[in-house]
Amino acid sequence: MRSVNTARLVYLLVCELAGAGIANFASGPDMIWVGIVIGLLVAAFFILVESLMKQFTLRGFSNATVGLLIGIFCAWLLSKVGVLSLLETTLTGKVEHIEAIVLGVNVTLYASLGFLGSVLALRSGGDDFSLLIPYVRFHRESTPGPPLLLDAHVITDSRMYGILNAGFIEGNLVIPRFVLEELHIMANSPSSSRRARGLRGLETLEKLQSSERFRINIHDTESGSGTDTHDARLMHTCRLLSARLLTTDENLTKAARLQGVTVLNINDLNQALKPKVAVGERIRLPLVRAGKDEHQAVGYLPDGSMIVVNNAVNKINTTQDVTVISTLETEAGTMVFAELFEREE
Repeated sequence: MRSVNTARLVYLLVCELAGAGIANFASGPDMIWVGIVIGLLVAAFFILVESLMKQFTLRGFSNATVGLLIGIFCAWLLSKVGVLSLLETTLTGKVEHIEAIVLGVNVTLYASLGFLGSVLALRSGGDDFSLLIPYVRFHRESTPGPPLLLDAHVITDSRMYGILNAGFIEGNLVIPRFVLEELHIMANSPSSSRRARGLRGLETLEKLQSSERFRINIHDTESGSGTDTHDARLMHTCRLLSARLLTTDENLTKAARLQGVTVLNINDLNQALKPKVAVGERIRLPLVRAGKDEHQAVGYLPDGSMIVVNNAVNKINTTQDVTVISTLETEAGTMVFAELFEREE
Protein backbone atom coordinates (compact mmCIF):
# COMPACT_ATOMS: atom_id res chain seq x y z
CA MET A 1 0.00 0.00 0.00
CA ARG A 2 2.42 2.63 -1.26
CA SER A 3 -0.07 5.49 -1.16
CA VAL A 4 -0.79 4.96 2.56
CA ASN A 5 2.91 4.62 3.41
CA THR A 6 3.66 7.81 1.48
CA ALA A 7 0.94 9.67 3.40
CA ARG A 8 2.40 8.39 6.70
CA LEU A 9 5.88 9.56 5.73
CA VAL A 10 4.65 13.02 4.72
CA TYR A 11 2.67 13.33 7.98
CA LEU A 12 5.74 12.30 9.99
CA LEU A 13 7.89 14.98 8.30
CA VAL A 14 5.21 17.64 8.82
CA CYS A 15 4.98 16.82 12.57
CA GLU A 16 8.77 16.98 12.97
CA LEU A 17 9.01 20.30 11.11
CA ALA A 18 6.13 21.72 13.15
CA GLY A 19 7.75 20.57 16.41
CA ALA A 20 11.10 22.05 15.40
CA GLY A 21 9.48 25.36 14.42
CA ILE A 22 7.51 25.66 17.66
CA ALA A 23 10.58 24.80 19.78
CA ASN A 24 12.75 27.32 17.91
CA PHE A 25 10.11 30.04 18.32
CA ALA A 26 9.48 29.30 22.02
CA SER A 27 12.94 28.41 23.38
CA GLY A 28 15.50 29.16 20.72
CA PRO A 29 17.68 27.04 18.39
CA ASP A 30 19.16 24.99 21.26
CA MET A 31 15.80 23.31 21.93
CA ILE A 32 14.98 22.33 18.33
CA TRP A 33 15.83 18.69 19.04
CA VAL A 34 13.20 18.62 21.82
CA GLY A 35 10.55 19.83 19.36
CA ILE A 36 11.65 17.19 16.82
CA VAL A 37 11.33 14.42 19.44
CA ILE A 38 7.90 15.66 20.55
CA GLY A 39 6.75 15.90 16.92
CA LEU A 40 8.01 12.37 16.30
CA LEU A 41 6.09 11.04 19.33
CA VAL A 42 2.88 12.78 18.26
CA ALA A 43 3.21 11.44 14.72
CA ALA A 44 3.96 7.91 16.00
CA PHE A 45 0.88 8.01 18.25
CA PHE A 46 -1.51 9.01 15.46
CA ILE A 47 0.08 6.58 12.96
CA LEU A 48 -0.47 3.82 15.55
CA VAL A 49 -4.12 4.88 15.91
CA GLU A 50 -4.47 4.90 12.10
CA SER A 51 -2.99 1.40 11.80
CA LEU A 52 -5.43 0.09 14.42
CA MET A 53 -8.28 1.57 12.33
CA LYS A 54 -7.19 -0.02 9.04
CA GLN A 55 -10.50 -1.87 8.72
CA PHE A 56 -12.53 1.25 9.52
CA THR A 57 -13.87 2.54 6.19
CA LEU A 58 -15.19 5.97 5.18
CA ARG A 59 -18.71 4.54 5.24
CA GLY A 60 -18.21 3.42 8.84
CA PHE A 61 -16.81 6.85 9.75
CA SER A 62 -19.87 8.60 8.31
CA ASN A 63 -22.21 6.21 10.14
CA ALA A 64 -20.35 6.77 13.41
CA THR A 65 -20.54 10.55 12.94
CA VAL A 66 -24.31 10.43 12.45
CA GLY A 67 -24.68 8.21 15.53
CA LEU A 68 -22.47 10.53 17.57
CA LEU A 69 -24.56 13.56 16.63
CA ILE A 70 -27.77 11.72 17.55
CA GLY A 71 -26.30 10.69 20.92
CA ILE A 72 -25.13 14.24 21.68
CA PHE A 73 -28.55 15.62 20.74
CA CYS A 74 -30.26 13.17 23.10
CA ALA A 75 -27.81 14.12 25.89
CA TRP A 76 -28.56 17.82 25.27
CA LEU A 77 -32.29 17.18 25.57
CA LEU A 78 -31.83 15.31 28.85
CA SER A 79 -29.53 17.98 30.30
CA LYS A 80 -31.67 20.98 29.29
CA VAL A 81 -35.27 19.87 29.50
CA GLY A 82 -35.01 16.58 31.42
CA VAL A 83 -34.56 15.39 34.96
CA LEU A 84 -31.04 16.87 35.28
CA SER A 85 -32.29 20.39 34.69
CA LEU A 86 -35.00 19.97 37.32
CA LEU A 87 -32.51 18.41 39.77
CA GLU A 88 -30.02 21.28 39.29
CA THR A 89 -32.76 23.85 39.95
CA THR A 90 -33.94 22.03 43.06
CA LEU A 91 -30.51 21.43 44.66
CA THR A 92 -28.96 24.83 43.92
CA GLY A 93 -28.06 26.44 47.26
CA LYS A 94 -28.76 23.24 49.22
CA VAL A 95 -25.79 21.11 48.19
CA GLU A 96 -22.16 22.22 48.14
CA HIS A 97 -20.24 22.13 44.86
CA ILE A 98 -23.43 21.60 42.89
CA GLU A 99 -21.77 23.10 39.79
CA ALA A 100 -18.98 20.52 39.82
CA ILE A 101 -21.46 17.69 40.30
CA VAL A 102 -23.65 18.90 37.42
CA LEU A 103 -20.59 19.34 35.20
CA GLY A 104 -19.41 15.80 35.93
CA VAL A 105 -22.87 14.35 35.27
CA ASN A 106 -23.16 16.30 31.99
CA VAL A 107 -19.74 15.16 30.76
CA THR A 108 -20.59 11.54 31.59
CA LEU A 109 -24.01 11.86 29.95
CA TYR A 110 -22.65 13.40 26.72
CA ALA A 111 -19.78 10.92 26.49
CA SER A 112 -21.95 7.87 27.23
CA LEU A 113 -24.79 8.73 24.85
CA GLY A 114 -22.33 9.80 22.15
CA PHE A 115 -20.51 6.47 22.51
CA LEU A 116 -23.75 4.46 22.43
CA GLY A 117 -24.99 6.38 19.38
CA SER A 118 -21.74 5.75 17.48
CA VAL A 119 -21.67 2.03 18.30
CA LEU A 120 -25.33 1.53 17.39
CA ALA A 121 -24.77 3.36 14.10
CA LEU A 122 -21.77 1.17 13.26
CA ARG A 123 -23.84 -1.95 13.92
CA SER A 124 -26.73 -0.72 11.78
CA GLY A 125 -27.11 -1.31 8.06
CA GLY A 126 -27.35 1.40 5.41
CA ASP A 127 -31.12 0.98 5.11
CA ASP A 128 -31.63 1.77 8.82
CA PHE A 129 -30.69 5.40 8.23
CA SER A 130 -33.73 5.86 6.02
CA LEU A 131 -35.75 5.85 9.25
CA LEU A 132 -34.22 9.18 10.21
CA ILE A 133 -35.99 10.92 7.32
CA PRO A 134 -39.19 8.96 6.54
CA TYR A 135 -39.97 8.19 2.87
CA VAL A 136 -36.55 9.51 1.79
CA ARG A 137 -33.76 7.22 0.68
CA PHE A 138 -30.35 8.50 -0.43
CA HIS A 139 -28.63 6.72 -3.29
CA ARG A 140 -25.77 7.32 -5.71
CA GLU A 141 -26.82 7.85 -9.29
CA SER A 142 -23.50 6.59 -10.61
CA THR A 143 -23.84 3.22 -8.87
CA PRO A 144 -26.67 1.03 -10.24
CA GLY A 145 -26.51 -1.40 -7.33
CA PRO A 146 -24.27 -2.96 -4.68
CA PRO A 147 -20.73 -3.60 -5.92
CA LEU A 148 -19.74 -6.99 -7.32
CA LEU A 149 -16.74 -8.70 -5.76
CA LEU A 150 -15.02 -11.11 -8.17
CA ASP A 151 -13.03 -14.13 -7.08
CA ALA A 152 -10.35 -15.94 -9.09
CA HIS A 153 -12.71 -18.72 -10.18
CA VAL A 154 -15.12 -16.41 -11.98
CA ILE A 155 -12.39 -14.19 -13.43
CA THR A 156 -10.84 -17.20 -15.16
CA ASP A 157 -14.24 -18.42 -16.41
CA SER A 158 -14.69 -17.74 -20.13
CA ARG A 159 -18.42 -17.00 -19.67
CA MET A 160 -17.95 -14.12 -17.24
CA TYR A 161 -17.07 -11.37 -19.72
CA GLY A 162 -20.01 -12.24 -21.99
CA ILE A 163 -22.51 -12.11 -19.12
CA LEU A 164 -21.21 -8.76 -17.87
CA ASN A 165 -20.96 -7.32 -21.37
CA ALA A 166 -24.59 -8.33 -22.07
CA GLY A 167 -25.73 -6.06 -19.24
CA PHE A 168 -27.60 -8.66 -17.20
CA ILE A 169 -25.47 -7.92 -14.12
CA GLU A 170 -24.74 -4.34 -13.10
CA GLY A 171 -22.61 -2.74 -10.43
CA ASN A 172 -19.06 -1.57 -9.84
CA LEU A 173 -16.54 -4.41 -9.97
CA VAL A 174 -14.33 -4.90 -6.90
CA ILE A 175 -11.25 -7.12 -6.99
CA PRO A 176 -9.31 -7.68 -3.74
CA ARG A 177 -5.57 -7.31 -3.96
CA PHE A 178 -5.02 -10.90 -2.82
CA VAL A 179 -7.14 -12.17 -5.75
CA LEU A 180 -4.89 -10.30 -8.18
CA GLU A 181 -1.88 -11.86 -6.50
CA GLU A 182 -3.47 -15.29 -6.88
CA LEU A 183 -4.01 -14.68 -10.62
CA HIS A 184 -0.40 -13.56 -10.97
CA ILE A 185 0.80 -16.76 -9.27
CA MET A 186 -1.42 -18.84 -11.57
CA ALA A 187 -0.07 -17.06 -14.68
CA ASN A 188 3.49 -17.99 -13.62
CA SER A 189 2.63 -21.57 -12.64
CA PRO A 190 4.71 -24.42 -14.18
CA SER A 191 1.45 -26.28 -14.89
CA SER A 192 0.29 -25.44 -18.42
CA SER A 193 -3.44 -25.66 -17.64
CA ARG A 194 -3.14 -23.53 -14.50
CA ARG A 195 -0.95 -21.01 -16.35
CA ALA A 196 -3.50 -20.79 -19.18
CA ARG A 197 -6.30 -20.06 -16.69
CA GLY A 198 -4.25 -17.34 -15.01
CA LEU A 199 -3.39 -15.67 -18.31
CA ARG A 200 -7.02 -15.86 -19.42
CA GLY A 201 -8.10 -14.20 -16.17
CA LEU A 202 -5.60 -11.36 -16.56
CA GLU A 203 -6.66 -10.84 -20.19
CA THR A 204 -10.32 -10.70 -19.12
CA LEU A 205 -9.53 -8.04 -16.51
CA GLU A 206 -7.63 -6.05 -19.12
CA LYS A 207 -10.66 -6.16 -21.45
CA LEU A 208 -12.99 -5.06 -18.63
CA GLN A 209 -10.68 -2.22 -17.63
CA SER A 210 -10.40 -0.94 -21.21
CA SER A 211 -14.20 -0.87 -21.58
CA GLU A 212 -16.03 2.33 -20.64
CA ARG A 213 -19.02 0.31 -19.41
CA PHE A 214 -17.22 -1.09 -16.38
CA ARG A 215 -15.47 0.46 -13.42
CA ILE A 216 -12.93 -1.75 -11.65
CA ASN A 217 -11.78 -0.96 -8.10
CA ILE A 218 -8.80 -2.73 -6.52
CA HIS A 219 -9.49 -3.20 -2.81
CA ASP A 220 -6.31 -2.87 -0.77
CA THR A 221 -7.62 -3.08 2.79
CA GLU A 222 -6.46 -6.17 4.62
CA SER A 223 -9.39 -8.51 5.36
CA GLY A 224 -9.49 -10.54 8.54
CA SER A 225 -6.47 -11.99 10.30
CA GLY A 226 -3.46 -13.56 8.70
CA THR A 227 -4.71 -17.05 9.64
CA ASP A 228 -8.00 -16.71 7.73
CA THR A 229 -8.53 -18.90 4.68
CA HIS A 230 -8.87 -17.45 1.20
CA ASP A 231 -12.66 -17.96 1.21
CA ALA A 232 -13.00 -16.38 4.66
CA ARG A 233 -11.13 -13.28 3.44
CA LEU A 234 -13.48 -13.03 0.45
CA MET A 235 -16.58 -13.20 2.65
CA HIS A 236 -15.11 -10.71 5.14
CA THR A 237 -14.45 -8.26 2.31
CA CYS A 238 -18.02 -8.70 1.00
CA ARG A 239 -19.45 -7.86 4.42
CA LEU A 240 -17.07 -4.93 4.81
CA LEU A 241 -18.10 -3.39 1.47
CA SER A 242 -21.76 -4.60 1.49
CA ALA A 243 -20.90 -6.23 -1.82
CA ARG A 244 -22.29 -9.21 -3.72
CA LEU A 245 -19.97 -12.12 -4.46
CA LEU A 246 -19.72 -13.30 -8.08
CA THR A 247 -18.23 -16.78 -8.31
CA THR A 248 -18.46 -20.26 -9.84
CA ASP A 249 -17.21 -22.13 -6.75
CA GLU A 250 -20.05 -24.28 -5.37
CA ASN A 251 -18.49 -24.77 -1.91
CA LEU A 252 -17.81 -21.05 -1.54
CA THR A 253 -21.38 -20.32 -2.65
CA LYS A 254 -22.85 -22.54 0.08
CA ALA A 255 -20.56 -21.18 2.81
CA ALA A 256 -21.20 -17.56 1.86
CA ARG A 257 -24.98 -17.99 1.80
CA LEU A 258 -24.87 -19.61 5.24
CA GLN A 259 -23.12 -16.47 6.52
CA GLY A 260 -25.64 -14.10 4.94
CA VAL A 261 -23.49 -12.96 2.00
CA THR A 262 -25.33 -12.36 -1.28
CA VAL A 263 -23.86 -14.70 -3.92
CA LEU A 264 -24.33 -14.72 -7.70
CA ASN A 265 -23.17 -18.05 -9.12
CA ILE A 266 -22.81 -18.25 -12.91
CA ASN A 267 -23.52 -21.98 -12.77
CA ASP A 268 -26.93 -21.25 -11.22
CA LEU A 269 -27.63 -18.87 -14.09
CA ASN A 270 -26.58 -21.55 -16.58
CA GLN A 271 -28.95 -24.08 -15.00
CA ALA A 272 -31.81 -21.55 -14.99
CA LEU A 273 -31.34 -20.88 -18.72
CA LYS A 274 -31.52 -24.53 -19.70
CA PRO A 275 -34.85 -25.32 -21.41
CA LYS A 276 -37.21 -27.45 -19.36
CA VAL A 277 -38.45 -30.54 -21.19
CA ALA A 278 -42.03 -31.51 -20.28
CA VAL A 279 -43.71 -34.88 -20.70
CA GLY A 280 -45.76 -34.97 -23.89
CA GLU A 281 -43.67 -32.27 -25.60
CA ARG A 282 -42.72 -32.79 -29.23
CA ILE A 283 -39.06 -32.16 -30.13
CA ARG A 284 -37.16 -32.34 -33.41
CA LEU A 285 -33.97 -34.15 -32.51
CA PRO A 286 -30.86 -35.36 -34.41
CA LEU A 287 -30.04 -38.95 -33.41
CA VAL A 288 -26.27 -39.39 -33.30
CA ARG A 289 -25.45 -42.72 -31.64
CA ALA A 290 -26.82 -45.93 -30.18
CA GLY A 291 -28.08 -46.06 -26.63
CA LYS A 292 -27.36 -48.42 -23.75
CA ASP A 293 -30.04 -50.85 -24.87
CA GLU A 294 -30.05 -52.34 -28.36
CA HIS A 295 -33.24 -50.59 -29.48
CA GLN A 296 -32.32 -47.11 -28.18
CA ALA A 297 -30.86 -44.10 -29.97
CA VAL A 298 -29.43 -41.00 -28.35
CA GLY A 299 -29.69 -37.34 -29.34
CA TYR A 300 -28.63 -34.06 -27.76
CA LEU A 301 -30.39 -30.73 -27.35
CA PRO A 302 -28.45 -27.52 -28.18
CA ASP A 303 -27.66 -27.01 -24.48
CA GLY A 304 -26.11 -30.51 -24.25
CA SER A 305 -29.03 -32.31 -22.59
CA MET A 306 -29.20 -35.98 -23.62
CA ILE A 307 -32.44 -37.59 -24.77
CA VAL A 308 -32.80 -41.37 -25.09
CA VAL A 309 -35.27 -42.44 -27.79
CA ASN A 310 -36.80 -45.92 -27.62
CA ASN A 311 -37.08 -48.13 -30.71
CA ALA A 312 -35.08 -45.70 -32.84
CA VAL A 313 -31.77 -47.47 -33.37
CA ASN A 314 -32.47 -47.70 -37.10
CA LYS A 315 -32.91 -43.91 -37.27
CA ILE A 316 -29.35 -43.02 -36.21
CA ASN A 317 -27.71 -40.22 -38.26
CA THR A 318 -31.15 -38.80 -39.12
CA THR A 319 -33.29 -36.05 -37.60
CA GLN A 320 -36.62 -37.21 -36.21
CA ASP A 321 -39.62 -35.79 -34.38
CA VAL A 322 -39.85 -37.41 -30.93
CA THR A 323 -42.33 -37.20 -28.05
CA VAL A 324 -41.11 -36.99 -24.45
CA ILE A 325 -42.62 -39.79 -22.36
CA SER A 326 -40.73 -39.40 -19.02
CA THR A 327 -37.94 -37.58 -17.20
CA LEU A 328 -35.67 -38.82 -14.42
CA GLU A 329 -33.70 -36.56 -12.05
CA THR A 330 -30.20 -37.87 -11.27
CA GLU A 331 -27.09 -36.45 -9.62
CA ALA A 332 -25.59 -35.92 -13.09
CA GLY A 333 -28.66 -34.04 -14.32
CA THR A 334 -32.02 -34.81 -15.90
CA MET A 335 -32.41 -37.91 -18.08
CA VAL A 336 -35.11 -37.61 -20.74
CA PHE A 337 -36.77 -40.57 -22.42
CA ALA A 338 -38.77 -40.26 -25.63
CA GLU A 339 -40.38 -42.21 -28.43
CA LEU A 340 -40.62 -41.55 -32.13
CA PHE A 341 -43.50 -39.24 -32.93
CA GLU A 342 -46.33 -41.02 -34.71
CA ARG A 343 -48.66 -38.96 -36.78
CA GLU A 344 -52.33 -39.66 -36.18
CA GLU A 345 -54.21 -40.80 -39.25
